[in-house]
Amino acid sequence: MIIESSAPTRIDLAGGTIDIWPLYLFHPNAQTVNVAISLTANCQLVSRNDDIVQIISKDTNTQVETSLDKLLEANELELLARIIDFFKPQSGLTLTTDCNAPAGSGLGGSSTLAIAVCGALNHFTKRNYSQKELLTIAKNLETQVIRVPAGVQDYYPAMYGAANSIHLNVEDIVLEPLTIDLANLEQHLVLCYTGKPHFSGTNNWEITKLHIDGDKNIFGLFDRIRDITAEMRSALLDGDISKVADLLDQEWQTRKVLAPGVTTDTIEHLMNVAHQNGAWSAKVCGAGGGGCVTFLAPADKKMAVSKALTNAGGQVLDFHLANRGLQVIEK
Repeated sequence: MIIESSAPTRIDLAGGTIDIWPLYLFHPNAQTVNVAISLTANCQLVSRNDDIVQIISKDTNTQVETSLDKLLEANELELLARIIDFFKPQSGLTLTTDCNAPAGSGLGGSSTLAIAVCGALNHFTKRNYSQKELLTIAKNLETQVIRVPAGVQDYYPAMYGAANSIHLNVEDIVLEPLTIDLANLEQHLVLCYTGKPHFSGTNNWEITKLHIDGDKNIFGLFDRIRDITAEMRSALLDGDISKVADLLDQEWQTRKVLAPGVTTDTIEHLMNVAHQNGAWSAKVCGAGGGGCVTFLAPADKKMAVSKALTNAGGQVLDFHLANRGLQVIEK
């Protein structure tokens, strides 16, 4: 049996970090807004007739071979091994993964890969978990591996695709698909990799500790991010791209105060270059300190911005906004 799965990564437009439990519980009406993109995490699962598990990560050039009963002893590719162990397959398998997004890009690649692998194993083992159950499984298993609280937003675009507002309520986390013109939004987006990976768990955990300790300044900044995100949702639904761009900048300026380490000299240089060539605004993807930067620009300036970023040493990524989320097929 051969099973192939893929899931899209995402650009987070507003509301990152507030999606970490329990932070959103202290900010009523908290939400995040993001959009899925065509840089996918991919998985191929091939069944075996023995109890050997072979895990091959193409993008990290790492390979692990073990047995079904020793998966949790794997020192490398721990997340993939842990996911396989959770689903308890009855026979061995070869699992091959790769991700089109650069490692440490801030596009939610590890969470997206977790969704893709969970989807393939859910089909292989015939566990029939629902989409929402798979989200919870992927999030909790990744949290066990990174050993700090994980945000929830990355799993939703991977599972469902398109543009979404994720409402973080006391009673539940609710997905609201946003009916917007994805093609129009895409005409204004530029995505650039800085060449330096980021480490979201470390950055987010420092902010989480300050919040839990009751830092009033942190509380105020989170309230500000929450309010900007609500406005971002409305602007997207209205199709007001210039307002979206203004709010993207407001989110970025607030985030720099919240976590100064979110930016670097390289990031600031690339943003300055983009602005000089017509970009409206920019924001680091994910927890920052490296990774990717999202730019919004007038459609007629997008090419000039992309060229200037490339000349400045950035890696402009080719992508499209993705309508579909997790896809699983059996060959």
